[in-house]
Amino acid sequence: MTDKENKNALDEARTIINSCDKEMAALFEKRMKAAVMVANYKKAHGLPVYDAKREAEVISRNSLRIEDPGVRSYYVKFLQETMDLSKSYQHRILEGMRVAYSGVEGAFANIIARKIFPETVLVSCPDFASAYKSVENGDCDAAVLPVENSFAGEVGQVSDLMFKGSLFVNGMYELRVTQNLLGVGGASLESVKTVVSHPQALMQCASYIKEHGFAPEEAQNTALAAKYVAEKNDPSVAAIASKETAELYGLKLLDHDINENATNTTRFAVLSRVQNSDRAENNVFLLFFTVNHTAGALAEAIGVIGKYGFNMKVLRSRPMRELAWQYYFYVEAEGDKDSDKAKEMLEELGRHCDMLKILGQYSAK
Repeated sequence: MTDKENKNALDEARTIINSCDKEMAALFEKRMKAAVMVANYKKAHGLPVYDAKREAEVISRNSLRIEDPGVRSYYVKFLQETMDLSKSYQHRILEGMRVAYSGVEGAFANIIARKIFPETVLVSCPDFASAYKSVENGDCDAAVLPVENSFAGEVGQVSDLMFKGSLFVNGMYELRVTQNLLGVGGASLESVKTVVSHPQALMQCASYIKEHGFAPEEAQNTALAAKYVAEKNDPSVAAIASKETAELYGLKLLDHDINENATNTTRFAVLSRVQNSDRAENNVFLLFFTVNHTAGALAEAIGVIGKYGFNMKVLRSRPMRELAWQYYFYVEAEGDKDSDKAKEMLEELGRHCDMLKILGQYSAK
């Protein structure tokens, strides 16, 4: 090619690039406006910005639209960077989002809430009920509360709040729980006589406590136990809590991983006033019900759920405090609660139940 032809080709290429840049700028702005809509939806439903499954699906699907295999890897990188910018923008929008949890900074609920909602304002509440009600009355946008521990079992107070209250569960998240023995500066394992912690933490470390001859003392939560020990400044008193809590309150690690079960995990629910309607991403629904007072009513109710092919991952009962010897039932089942099959199942199930309540649908994490 001559210099003139090369120059013409270069000019043509630059014209194409300028045209593409103009279109891409308009499309980028349009995409970021959509990101605002997504952020507002997630705020209303108590959902985190980052959704790894959704992100992987978008990248996989869109990369197939690139016909040139030599360009495809660059487009995947372009998509990832675009989505990172979108997440950053959503985080900025959600900075005013308020998420309630029970306990103080350093409590396990605080740790998991920060992992789920890294850019939001976390609101400390004195107990589960206060955190729950702060969302019901609009003071907070979502609450993160524990529902079950793999060692100690269900958190009954939270189940009762969900059964009686108006909030929906839009997510379930797991946190590996590692308990540690924390003491003040002059403390040692030999100096400790009393250990302070939440009842469940004491239960999780029961064998360790017995082995060392410690006297257990209950606290409202693990972080408050650590705070109490720091303020008391007594080498004979130690807390059972997380390593993060030790850093917060200036305590030292006297012993680590003292819980009996190495796979100790707590599941936390994210609750909000609005039910998540994104069916594509959700494969588990939460159901509460009470049965009629007739022989075999519970067996029939459970049979109905199985009859329509819904696998119950969790089934448990809780006593109804206001009615002696009567119970409500908590079910987590796999499937789409809005499908035709689910609607048929719920209609038939209703014939055996005095009360039937769907608390939401979410993706199993």
